[in-house]
Amino acid sequence: MNLDAYLRRVGYDGPLQASVDVLDALAFRHATTIAFENLDPFAGHPVELAPPALERKLVGEERGGYCFEHNLLLAQVLQAIGFQVSGLAARVLWTQPDEAITPRSHMLLRVEMEQGTRLVDVGFGGLTLTTSLALRDGEDQATPHETFRLQLRDGDWWMQARLPDRWATLYRFDLQRQYPVDYEASNYYLSTNPGSHFVTGLRVARPVAGGRHALRDRELSFHGLDGASERRTLADIAELRATLEGTFGIRLPQSPLLQARMAGLFAA
Repeated sequence: MNLDAYLRRVGYDGPLQASVDVLDALAFRHATTIAFENLDPFAGHPVELAPPALERKLVGEERGGYCFEHNLLLAQVLQAIGFQVSGLAARVLWTQPDEAITPRSHMLLRVEMEQGTRLVDVGFGGLTLTTSLALRDGEDQATPHETFRLQLRDGDWWMQARLPDRWATLYRFDLQRQYPVDYEASNYYLSTNPGSHFVTGLRVARPVAGGRHALRDRELSFHGLDGASERRTLADIAELRATLEGTFGIRLPQSPLLQARMAGLFAA
């Protein structure tokens, strides 16, 4: 891949060796620069996971994407630098009971370091990690945003984030290695099934210094690290486009299908 183009995209000009400091810095720059967004499935466009397509979209076209796109792209970057990276699959439990069995519809990365295994996930929407985590059971781990922890239960790991009032489970996963082909079926389902929330609604998120921006259809919110939240409803499609381009840093594609879907959010 064009590593220099990626580094310019995320604004990183630091050292390039396989260290925890570099891993954390790249995870932070990636997560805070490249937005989580589902414009393609929302508009009815296919989501391609081939490396050239990911690089073209997220780097060259200054778009964002969802979990598979973000983490597959970052895996390419880390491998090019010399990190030992493999993919994992997770069952999303956000808003679900901890013991629920949901599909393996999420991707995260496992990185092997001299200091031990690290986990990276730059594609979990409103609670995307902005650093790596050590694979350790029950230890509170501070990040530039929330505090996270991992819990090991009967061979599976639970990823949890500390919210102002509680610990919330994001997903559960095991350590079975996944390959790019293993994500194709989930990607196709999530990006095309009429019942998928990535098809039925607009979902955009971006962490920044001091908090997290999130957009759900017309509802824009900012959740500060101090626990305070601000919410408002966007007035029209012009404000929506300005928010996507400004707040979330997305270069909008020239797509009549996307324009029609965005306009539909204000039709009622």
